[in-house]
Amino acid sequence: MKKEYNEIKATITEAEAQLMIERVARFIVERHLGAAGILLLESLHPLHGIASQAMYFVLPFAEMVFDSQKYQNFALMIQNEDYLKRLIKRIDELDEELNREHRAAANLIRKRRRNKRRALLKRLFKKEDKSAE
Repeated sequence: MKKEYNEIKATITEAEAQLMIERVARFIVERHLGAAGILLLESLHPLHGIASQAMYFVLPFAEMVFDSQKYQNFALMIQNEDYLKRLIKRIDELDEELNREHRAAANLIRKRRRNKRRALLKRLFKKEDKSAE
């Protein structure tokens, strides 16, 4: 099992960063983890530089599981604060976009239930008609 040795990347282009942001955001949102992903990225925001360097520390082991170039692109992307903010924003946008229909259907179901309860309460507490006497 011979693997080709890949050089460690030191920079990432704007196009590579944008592609990685889109892929990661879609991966998170399609699994309905948008809110959790945003929470995690926001809470770890002050440590993004340290996390990136930690990823390079485990790079030799990560290459056994992940594609080396994609892994390094992700590490470079989270090292840059601007890219990290874009990732958070993109996750939020995609989450809203992909879940808009689901939320609208849930709101409609909630309104129907509320109207049924109101109708039931009106029937239960309906005043007797005095004209029927």
